[in-house]
Amino acid sequence: MTEDRRRKNIRRSSSVCGQELRMGYWDWYPKPKPRRPANGIKAQSGRQFGKTWWASKWLDALERLVDPGRLTRGRSYARSGQVLNLDIKPGRVDSRVQGSRPSPYKVQIEIKALSDKDWERVADAMAEQAIFAAKLLSGEMPQNIEEAFTTAKVNLFPASKGDLKTECSCPDWSNPCKHIAAVYYLLGEQFDADPFLLFRLRGKSKDEIMAMLRARRTAAEPIAEPIEEKKRKLRAPAEPVIPLEKCLDRFWDTAENLDDFVVKIEAPTVDAIPVKRLGAPGFWRDSKVDFIALFARAYKGLTEASLNTALGRHDKNRGR
Repeated sequence: MTEDRRRKNIRRSSSVCGQELRMGYWDWYPKPKPRRPANGIKAQSGRQFGKTWWASKWLDALERLVDPGRLTRGRSYARSGQVLNLDIKPGRVDSRVQGSRPSPYKVQIEIKALSDKDWERVADAMAEQAIFAAKLLSGEMPQNIEEAFTTAKVNLFPASKGDLKTECSCPDWSNPCKHIAAVYYLLGEQFDADPFLLFRLRGKSKDEIMAMLRARRTAAEPIAEPIEEKKRKLRAPAEPVIPLEKCLDRFWDTAENLDDFVVKIEAPTVDAIPVKRLGAPGFWRDSKVDFIALFARAYKGLTEASLNTALGRHDKNRGR
């Protein structure tokens, strides 16, 4: 290499945060590429992570804390399957992420688990609104679920940098790094599918939460009337019971008095509960179409059509 060319290489510079960084020719080297594992967890999300509002809120906390460049690389890692596992425990997530080195990096994300007393207060607030239990049982996170946590003076989602503690065994000095970001994005996708994992991270499983809600609902129910009192109130039939074969001609006739016969016609509290509880079937392979969202719209349309028919409401625009 000639002396002039060597000097040009030494003068080569780039601007970083408004400062000039000078590099010699020996500092230029290709960036190492991450090794592609065969059994990594690949993100299923399209261009945007966080389909549900609760997953989006979880990811918002990350995006406030991490450098945009590392976020981009973290999303790339999540989509390419660099994350090898996710172990979600109360207050902690352990993971391994394959980088450019032979051994995967160890990632740990900690968030403070709520105490039993905190959860008791949260459950008390949840029990005051029946819609919470109905939606949670169907696999949905109620839109205003945070109100229950606010009432209990705790947070469901990370509210500040101090709420999260993250560690990675990689040599990157930045924290959170791209490996932590990749795990965080995949966590958001896991929360999309099962919002109860967010509660588990905060210290309680789905079964524990539902048991707490059922216990409070049972305690709120009126004390059952004694059997003897019920027997005393039973009335003798107004007319003797006629054997079925002797009244077949009147089998489909209505009773003389229908005052006690009440039919309540209304939309369900939560749309498509069976589909949301069962999830997408194993044969569903169209990753571009959300099975649950598709059938939730179908259920909603059927509900509206049924209500219109039952209540005698007719769409004037129908058939045009």
